[in-house]
Amino acid sequence: MSGDFANLSIEAARRELTQQLKSEHLDTPELDARLLVGAATQLDLTGLTVAAQRPLQDSESHLLAALAQRRLRHEPVARILGEKEFWGLRLLLSADTLVPRADTETVVEAALELIRAAGDPHEPLRIADIGTGSGAILLALLHELPTAMGIGADISAGALRTAKANAERLGLGQRSAFIECDYCEKLAGPFDLIVSNPPYIVRGEITTLAREVREYDPRRALDGGSDGLVAYRAMARDIAGLLDPGGAFALEVGKGQADDVAELMQAAGLHTIRPHRHDLAGIARVVWGRKPVS
Repeated sequence: MSGDFANLSIEAARRELTQQLKSEHLDTPELDARLLVGAATQLDLTGLTVAAQRPLQDSESHLLAALAQRRLRHEPVARILGEKEFWGLRLLLSADTLVPRADTETVVEAALELIRAAGDPHEPLRIADIGTGSGAILLALLHELPTAMGIGADISAGALRTAKANAERLGLGQRSAFIECDYCEKLAGPFDLIVSNPPYIVRGEITTLAREVREYDPRRALDGGSDGLVAYRAMARDIAGLLDPGGAFALEVGKGQADDVAELMQAAGLHTIRPHRHDLAGIARVVWGRKPVS
């Protein structure tokens, strides 16, 4: 029976689960199986190796079966485990937050490059993260910039609870604050840096996304309106007024959106840097730039 791991060793259970996940054509069956077996047995990679031939306890077998069924329904492993690594930091997740993706680390890279190009990164900078979700971008930046302070804004109270819990967990609670608002409406500048990973999926394309995304990520964090650009229009009205002269911004965008978003920012009086910042797949992933000094 699918999901039945009774009387199996830890290693045999891992192999069995790998085959079940392969039958569902999931992308990383070996990794997923290892992580789920580790969660069921409370063992890390070394522990799984050392205890490979130990039989699963009944409680472990039942728990693994429950975890396996969730993954076989295409629930992301990060959601099953309740956390995800981003920028080397372990972040708690909730139903109100996106699962942070490696592509979004491009925003952190771009922001740090802008900060370091402007001068001493140890200055007491002020950062705003619009649509902060789990707090991933903001907390990664605060981790790298030890004297910076940051505000994370989000329309979702649930997301903000998760972001605040992550800040406290990472020892960044005293340098961060979180505010419930729609984009920039309650923010008061000036800021040295504004970052965002806003909703940018074209509404009509949400049903075409992978099940892991369309069925489990919060729709409000995906839906960018009829053309995917609603969030950028909202932010373009306010970002220039919130930035200090010379202040920087870095915004994640979807595939094919970079030029349109850059035009919105330029029309708002901001300077955009070309080329756009590309992710590891070569996609223009970040529109970045500065507010002119004069």
